[in-house]
Amino acid sequence: MNHLHISQQIEDVLTAKNPRGMKILQAALSPGYYYRAAKMLQNISGHVLIGTGFPVTNTYETDGPVGAIALYRAIEALGATPVLVCGAPLADAINSDFRVHKITVGEPATSAQEAQLVIDRYQPSLVISIERPGMAADGHYYNMRGENISERCASFDYFLTLADCPTIGIGDGGNEIGMGNVADTLTGLNIIPSATCCDELLIADVSNWAAHGLLAMLSVISETDMLEGWDNLAVLQYLSERGSVDGVTRENTLTEDGLHADISEELIQNLRKIIKKY
Repeated sequence: MNHLHISQQIEDVLTAKNPRGMKILQAALSPGYYYRAAKMLQNISGHVLIGTGFPVTNTYETDGPVGAIALYRAIEALGATPVLVCGAPLADAINSDFRVHKITVGEPATSAQEAQLVIDRYQPSLVISIERPGMAADGHYYNMRGENISERCASFDYFLTLADCPTIGIGDGGNEIGMGNVADTLTGLNIIPSATCCDELLIADVSNWAAHGLLAMLSVISETDMLEGWDNLAVLQYLSERGSVDGVTRENTLTEDGLHADISEELIQNLRKIIKKY
């Protein structure tokens, strides 16, 4: 079985729509990044820290938490202990249903110290960032519109830069943690880019899709369909009831980056076809 070939299939599926230029970034990455990231998860144990939650107005967007929950459940099924690391209001919205470590919003001066304390507590075997704002070269955080959102951000960057374990960054636009890996290519996109790097960068047209792609690749190498039973719409509904909004429309809808839930469902089924094929 050619895992590199399968990974490239997944990589192509996840950037096929290309609304924000991820095809450009794909060309800058060494092929097989989904396979390399899946290998990090294959025999995972201990604590896995999953950072998510992109602030939109006074709440959080659907893209990111959906994928984080998918990863959380899969990692738990593998026998490891996932912890969702996020700031308010997301942390408060989901902490009764998941292991959550709440981090401080809007305090960049102490964010490195806070991250080190959390790392020391959990001693993670892996750190994953999915759709987390990445610190720009000027030390601030920006959304896709170029607005400075630093006051509403909880910094997760230092969890990746200080952790003594493998790190995965997931993004779909260029301003997320991990995008520092392709800094030279980001100059061609109309965003203020993130400068924060990671060990393995995963890109997709929607960050949630990257989580599903990662689990699809993991399914192939573990010979177990880890997307079986996943109800994307139900998780969107769960988050909507707790105040989420679409990151593009800023409306409380069951959508991801302006895309109807049916599109994500079709994407997931296409990934499952790849799993079944191999």
